[in-house]
Amino acid sequence: MLKNKKIVVGITGGIAAYKTIELIRLLKKANAEVRVVLTPAAEAFVTPLTLQAISGNAVSQSLLDPQAELAMGHIELAKWADLIVIAPATADFIARLAIGMGNDLLSTLCLVTAAPIMLAPAMNQQMYKRSVVQQNLQNLRTQGVLTVGPNSGFQACGDMGEGRMSEPAEIFQHIVQHFSATQDLQGLTVAITAGPTREAIDPVRYISNHSSGKMGFAIAEAFAKRGATVTLISGPVNLSTPNNVERVDVISAQEMAQQAVRFAQQSAIFIGCAAVADYRVEKIAEQKIKKTADNAHLTLKLVKNPDIIATVSNLTENRPFTVGFAAETENVAAYAKSKLQRKNLDLICANDVSEGQVFGSEQNSLQLFWQNGEKILPLTDKSQLATHLVNEIIDLYEKVQ
Repeated sequence: MLKNKKIVVGITGGIAAYKTIELIRLLKKANAEVRVVLTPAAEAFVTPLTLQAISGNAVSQSLLDPQAELAMGHIELAKWADLIVIAPATADFIARLAIGMGNDLLSTLCLVTAAPIMLAPAMNQQMYKRSVVQQNLQNLRTQGVLTVGPNSGFQACGDMGEGRMSEPAEIFQHIVQHFSATQDLQGLTVAITAGPTREAIDPVRYISNHSSGKMGFAIAEAFAKRGATVTLISGPVNLSTPNNVERVDVISAQEMAQQAVRFAQQSAIFIGCAAVADYRVEKIAEQKIKKTADNAHLTLKLVKNPDIIATVSNLTENRPFTVGFAAETENVAAYAKSKLQRKNLDLICANDVSEGQVFGSEQNSLQLFWQNGEKILPLTDKSQLATHLVNEIIDLYEKVQ
């Protein structure tokens, strides 16, 4: 699968750099062509001479190398690559890549290249948990950058936790999977709802929930990568639209219901991943409700919103294969199974959102239930979880066709 594939391996300044030597060896054994790029900090951990011997090619180190740049070496290398793999990818490099800096050879290559980029993050567990690091990673993922790991375990600094670079064999397998990915879902139409809805109280205030939309966007991206025609019906979120996905923005549950039914009838698969408000204010105030001495208490009369997933699953014409989500805080399996039957779903994906889990997080796990079957998808990054979920959905969908 990797024969004659041109892979640039970028190494940044982390202790895990020594493991990248084994990754290069695996790539060479699989008959890939490998060029290595070191950041200045990486040279403190691995030597150019070792990497040259393992890769069989000269190692590139400096953006300002007069000899290499005589032929615009960084441009040539960027065009040469079929894939750029950065292992380890430190927090510093991830931050610079996320904001588009090009202040060394490796970051400049990433800005110039049209090839896919794959990161294998590696850093202290406390550093990895920082919200700014997670936001940088999420920003890169929404731009199409691939990530592998990190793993959890004992770290060189003595800490225990998530932040260990994935093992070379794991990264190698992700590279193989990347090149073996096919556009096997071309011609398949999929509609997905994602994010929260906002139900207005007055011109200023609204009722909503904590959904970030990340899971729904990740599912849309996973389908699109395999060639499906995807429509993403999104509530208000702060996320970039995945590549090759048509996005329809809505605000309220009623707006989402209208668009969901419309696109569901045009689709083979419908996935209701949005956290739709169950109720809305019966009468929205035309002006901002003022707080006065006479209204220490405010009573709002709420009415039910349309049940989008039930409406779609009970369509009598052009009914799609229908997948629902259940966000529960207790008795997750029991409530999910009940919802599967009550709403006539083909598959339901349940998760535990108690104690603030899932909403806004970069990771998730799912319990899947369908007629006479169930499966657990363990905790992992939402983009990887989406890939696994799409595999399960397609497997069940094809069985009923």
